[in-house]
Amino acid sequence: MAIIKPLRGITPKIGKNCFIAETAVIIGDVEIGDDCSIWYGAVLRGDVNSIRIGNRVNIQDNAVLHTTYQKTTIEVGDDVSIGHGVILHGAQVSRGALLGMGCTVMDNAKVGEGAIVAANALVLENTVVEPACVYAGVPARFVKKVAPELSRETNERIARNYLFYSGWYKDGDAK
Repeated sequence: MAIIKPLRGITPKIGKNCFIAETAVIIGDVEIGDDCSIWYGAVLRGDVNSIRIGNRVNIQDNAVLHTTYQKTTIEVGDDVSIGHGVILHGAQVSRGALLGMGCTVMDNAKVGEGAIVAANALVLENTVVEPACVYAGVPARFVKKVAPELSRETNERIARNYLFYSGWYKDGDAK
């Protein structure tokens, strides 16, 4: 059973039709929208400030979402994919964005709509990742612009796939 723990008088809120893996941890001031999936080993720690997750968001295995006390919050828009092992710390991620495996997005960074942060990239504090662009590297830098419709189609397909996969687990029959 997942750890869903109230803290400082605030109980996490989880929307309809969500899959929360047995080893996921959700603590404190966390609100998760509808049709989301929080995968194995993911930690959403709303102990020092708020975490707000939109609809149809997938937070994959071993991702960590945290904030800075009295300074930063996390806001994640609809149809976002947060890849395996991502660290998202006090940042904003707009609708339809994709955070690649192992990337880190630091305090007060803003990831634009339909943007892609490449695997293992480091998005420094206060960085603005432009909409429908790819950023990669350490520190993350602009790589290329992507047609907004292509970005939206690709990122929303990944989000839909994870909604589909989560159905296998919610039904209790991971075939």
